[in-house]
Amino acid sequence: MKVDSKKVDAIVDEYGCHRDSLISILQDIQSEYRYLPEDMLRQVAKRLDLPLIQVYGVATFFKAFSLKPRGEHMVKVCLGTACHVRGAPAVLDEMKRQLDVEPGDTTQDMQFTLETVNCLGACALGPLVVVDDKYHGQTSAGRVKRLMREYVKDSRGK
Repeated sequence: MKVDSKKVDAIVDEYGCHRDSLISILQDIQSEYRYLPEDMLRQVAKRLDLPLIQVYGVATFFKAFSLKPRGEHMVKVCLGTACHVRGAPAVLDEMKRQLDVEPGDTTQDMQFTLETVNCLGACALGPLVVVDDKYHGQTSAGRVKRLMREYVKDSRGK
């Protein structure tokens, strides 16, 4: 991906080039590009006068950040204890089949990124799948195909 240095500069300038704003700056860049390209990390480090390793350390410490391109839709399958005992492994297996990716990967068409999480804090709804911050409780392997069809249709309709 080509870095739009003006866009990165505008984001950094919004925060007054303050080092304390590093996380917020990275969040804004990721919101714009759906990941943190290396060139952008270098530019942020230079603009904030920080060592690249420090910027990289923050970008890799928080699970919310990604150094790999992410899909338009984020799909999270909870594998916490409550979800696990209610069938989350089967839900994950079906999700992997439907998307043809492993957790941590993005579909070739850049529509979906699949992730697993240890807990989403809604154990009573398990097994739980979250797509783009929308919770889908009591998901079964049989419901996965229908659920994903809804998002594929929405993506094509945009």
